[in-house]
Amino acid sequence: MSKQTGDHAALAAKFNENEPRVNWHDETLWWVRQKRDRMAWSIPEWEQLRDTASQIKRHVLGNLHDYLLQFEQQATQNGAIVHWAADAEEHNRIVTTILQRHKVQRMVKSKSMLTEECHLNPHLAAHGIEVIDTDLGERIVQLAKEPPSHIVLPCIHKKKEEIGELFHEHLGTPAGNADPQFLTAAARQHLRQEFLQSQAAITGVNFAVAETGEMVVCTNEGNADMGAHLAKVHIACMGIEKIIPRRAHLGVFLRLLARSATGQPITTYSSHFRQPREGQELHIVLVDNGRSRQLGREDFLNSLKCIRCGACMNTCPVYRRSGGHSYHTAVAGPIGAILAPNLDMKEYADLPFASTLCGSCSNVCPVKIDIHQQLYKWRQVLVQDGHAGAGKKISMKMMSATLSSPGNYRRAGKMGRWVLRAFPKMVNNKLNPWYKQREMPAPPAMSFSEWYAKNKRSDEQQG
Repeated sequence: MSKQTGDHAALAAKFNENEPRVNWHDETLWWVRQKRDRMAWSIPEWEQLRDTASQIKRHVLGNLHDYLLQFEQQATQNGAIVHWAADAEEHNRIVTTILQRHKVQRMVKSKSMLTEECHLNPHLAAHGIEVIDTDLGERIVQLAKEPPSHIVLPCIHKKKEEIGELFHEHLGTPAGNADPQFLTAAARQHLRQEFLQSQAAITGVNFAVAETGEMVVCTNEGNADMGAHLAKVHIACMGIEKIIPRRAHLGVFLRLLARSATGQPITTYSSHFRQPREGQELHIVLVDNGRSRQLGREDFLNSLKCIRCGACMNTCPVYRRSGGHSYHTAVAGPIGAILAPNLDMKEYADLPFASTLCGSCSNVCPVKIDIHQQLYKWRQVLVQDGHAGAGKKISMKMMSATLSSPGNYRRAGKMGRWVLRAFPKMVNNKLNPWYKQREMPAPPAMSFSEWYAKNKRSDEQQG
């Protein structure tokens, strides 16, 4: 699958060339957000669940070393083989070595944002191993040679007619047939053959229980189960932050996850993997890939609480109207914009600025990550470390000089109002990005300070 390159503004502009698609994308994700609200409001203890989940995750992050070792010990006792990967390169090398040892040339994979983050698919392809993504949305974007645009709804940017064309080209379905039931049945038949003949399966991990050494994988299609149960080799890839202390804590997170992600009361399949069946190998790859570094950043460690529900994307006005590919990283949207700079500040310096800082993302986060605050803090870090563009640096210095001086602020306000009245074309032109999308406001007759001073004098005289 091709990796999106470029900055957010340019990629968003490309997405916005198709206005009907933008409107449909926006409305569809807002519909999912509304479903989430109805499910959340139906539970009186919703806020208590959020608080509890946030506290559990905070506790885990403060004791991550101990819980990881406990998980490794329990998983090993269960018969699993545990691997540790410091970064994406080591993760890919471990997975490739396992598959090569078993002479696997074609395998199935369920949805895993970690493997997307590590770019596992192209790495395996370069070593002669073909990966078949079995989540329906993931398979669609794989056939289209695209990365996922959403962590829960990978092909949310595609309409059924486009999917029909893809299936006609790759699966041999009749041309022009875009019926969702028919296309789903065709995909099911196609994927069933892959499950039956695959020797190995890769799954992601939603939660890993330190107490028992088991993993929980949540899907709506059962594809992770099919792959893991039929294959002789099951490889589970997980970020080290996916640990929770006890099995009893699953009840908190499972009630939050599906409601936040898709507005469902519960995920269709919450599958527990504890030990390999007879004759099967179970490998668990624990991946750091910058997570320890993020853990050491006090302002940003809360981002590691994320349970990958996608609620922040569904509510974000920028994501809904710019599309997931505009973020040019595996995890898009607000949460991706605070995770990606930790991996590479230079490459992802644009993402924290792709936000209105409205706070809607923080309001819906099931584990109460202060997402909009972290976006604001990342902006400060990136500018201080020299990763902002020259134009942004100059404009910020000018704004700082203006806003830090009452005299400069008043003079700039007067000058701006005069220019808007006397020479509106100096502002109302295509060189002004604001004017490209909206009309400039009519200049007020006076500033608020002038209006306040005038009315205060008037009140005093009347008194």
